[in-house]
Amino acid sequence: MIRMLFVWVLIASLVHAQPIENRKYGQEDAFRQLEELLPTPNDYRTASGAPGSRYWQQQVDYLIDVSLDEQTRRITGSERITYHNNSPDTLEYLWVQIDNNWFAPDADSALIEAGGAPGELSFDRMRSMLARREFDGSVTISRVADAQGRPLTHTINKTMMRVDLPEPLASGASFTFEVDWSYVVNDSREVRARTAAEYFEEDGNWIFEMAHWFPRLAKYSDVDGWHNKQFLGRGEFTLEFGDYEVRITVPADHIVAATGVLQNPGEVLTRRQRERLAEARSADRPVYVVTPEEAVENQSGRDDGTKTWVFRAENVRDFAWASSRKFIWDAMGVTVGDNEVLAMSFWPIEGEPLWSRYSTHAIAHTLEVYSKFTFDYPYPVAISVNGPVGGMEYPMICFNGPRPEADGTYSARTKYGLISVIIHEVGHNWFPMIVNSDERQWTWMDEGLNTFCQYLAEQEWEEGYPSRRGEPRDITGYMTSTNQVPIMTNSESILQFGANAYAKPATALNILRETVMGRPLFDMAFRTYARRWMFKHPRPADFFRSMEDASAVDLDWFWRGWFYTTDHVDIGVTGLTHLVMDTGDPKIEKERLREQRAREPESLSEIRNRDLVRRTERYPELLDFYNEYDELEVQPTDLERFEEMFASLEPWERELLSTDLHFAVVDLENVGGLVMPVILELHFEDGSTQEMRIPAEIWRRNNRQVSKLLITPKKIVRIVLDPHLETADADLSNNTFPPEPGESRFKLFKREREKNPMQKVNERK
Repeated sequence: MIRMLFVWVLIASLVHAQPIENRKYGQEDAFRQLEELLPTPNDYRTASGAPGSRYWQQQVDYLIDVSLDEQTRRITGSERITYHNNSPDTLEYLWVQIDNNWFAPDADSALIEAGGAPGELSFDRMRSMLARREFDGSVTISRVADAQGRPLTHTINKTMMRVDLPEPLASGASFTFEVDWSYVVNDSREVRARTAAEYFEEDGNWIFEMAHWFPRLAKYSDVDGWHNKQFLGRGEFTLEFGDYEVRITVPADHIVAATGVLQNPGEVLTRRQRERLAEARSADRPVYVVTPEEAVENQSGRDDGTKTWVFRAENVRDFAWASSRKFIWDAMGVTVGDNEVLAMSFWPIEGEPLWSRYSTHAIAHTLEVYSKFTFDYPYPVAISVNGPVGGMEYPMICFNGPRPEADGTYSARTKYGLISVIIHEVGHNWFPMIVNSDERQWTWMDEGLNTFCQYLAEQEWEEGYPSRRGEPRDITGYMTSTNQVPIMTNSESILQFGANAYAKPATALNILRETVMGRPLFDMAFRTYARRWMFKHPRPADFFRSMEDASAVDLDWFWRGWFYTTDHVDIGVTGLTHLVMDTGDPKIEKERLREQRAREPESLSEIRNRDLVRRTERYPELLDFYNEYDELEVQPTDLERFEEMFASLEPWERELLSTDLHFAVVDLENVGGLVMPVILELHFEDGSTQEMRIPAEIWRRNNRQVSKLLITPKKIVRIVLDPHLETADADLSNNTFPPEPGESRFKLFKREREKNPMQKVNERK
């Protein structure tokens, strides 16, 4: 009860409302509606979960010039930002994210990191800890000015910068201003992050993967106003859609991959590279644009000049890029609906042969599968880049880390790790790059939904694909652990981040699809949500409401249990009682009772009393009528009463008395607290089986204990609960009735006698 109270207090703090007391049988009502927790629908966000008639969102367009100094790892940039105020509000200032201030030695992200005395530390970890104290990758803002070059008052508060407007920005108006900045990119050997530079000692080259690299406007919405939460490292990025034109100046021998479409291939690519790129558009397998041999040759030289790569991207919420002279580059065309997409991969020779075999195919596979379950991929390119960032996503481009061993071999873990991370990061184009949820607040809305879709894509890659997340049986250990918080918890406050924000919501959706709703209903509802909120900013309530609105399934109990509590699934079968219909026929019923008594065992006293000499044996005159009377013998009066009753019955009533159906009551207990559908596998005395699927609403009156009357054509001799392991039931020992003995293993070993210190010293002589 204490744990349950804690969960409700946490829920109340999240939604700013104390739940109304609602109990029955001394327990919380698991089927209580979520209306009191979800925000009130309005003209911006409707009760159906769809955007309302007055829904609005801001737009921010960027013109950016940036240059990379490879030797110093310094980024220097200048941007021209046009902010379109589509809200009904008048704005007095704008908030800009300066996420790279996260790299300051005294940043909150460094100061709030907790931890006691470590038992041991790796050399890499120690190096990183010390480097974090010295490295300063924070941003230097050298100029903030309006479109005419007049300085604008601005205030930097850690990872946020407020730009004060010279006059209020009215609804429907736009404002253009400029920002100049610079900073040093972190060396991945010392400070690891979502953006980094990787150094290769063997050839003296770098790979740069550039993310959250420019000042970006924070989101302003109808729900929260300015989304100006500080960047503490875990909660990711909440941004507005807009159009980008970005000019990237790098060493002349670098290859650049970026969000958007390359605008000047004639200036940065050779004729042969342009021909190969054109060939790749219609190829059904990856075509090299830069071959491995060319990349190896390129990385051995140096060009003192620079080239400027120009990219344009429309209706994106962010922009990322990568640059290196080490890059191999391949591409292939993928048809998605009416859209022709160029899938491309960039990687160093250290990624061979793994990357040329799998990366671009994994991109193409993701585009096809995700489009089937949501909406057609709308962008012209999709890119995977190998470098120092283990896995991170941005519009049209993602960074992925796995590589083979130095000798070119790789383990199954590395192979599937690469395929999975590419599916996951490319998949983020849907969630949250297009269905643009608030990552800094609700991590599960992008990571959880995307991990669910990743599971679907993995299963379509090959039979038996070793998915790490999505199968119900794989989440039970987490769901029974003690250090949990509900899924509906702010990103920075989550415990067990991967299990909470990725695995649990993904598994919940898989169970919702397979067990609760069924594939057709779920797929239609999920697709409805995704299409409603393409290029918009959904909230949790919009997802919950859309799934119910498009399916006609009341799922409040499911959202409440899986997303708002830390209860787990553990349903047990505690009893099975066979019922026999009393036909009223004395010939049948008395014979049945006689057989029942014959089956009853003798008591110990009865067994030991067999040889007693009774008094009635010594004095037979004590025996009377009742010593001869058999109460189970059918009497004429018994038959008369039955025949009279039978004659009064209607034909259909007589038919019911002669039914050969079997009746049984199964008793169920909800040990874990999370109500779920009850799936029973019934085993009959002739060896046959039957599956029965009972909706979760069976728990609506009492969510702890319930009994269910079963009517079957044959007698039940055994019951197995959740036979396909589809509900994430955490304890299978109570899923069978009659109970079966448990089974474990033990191993014999021989204890080795440890040598004493003197023996160890003598051994070295």
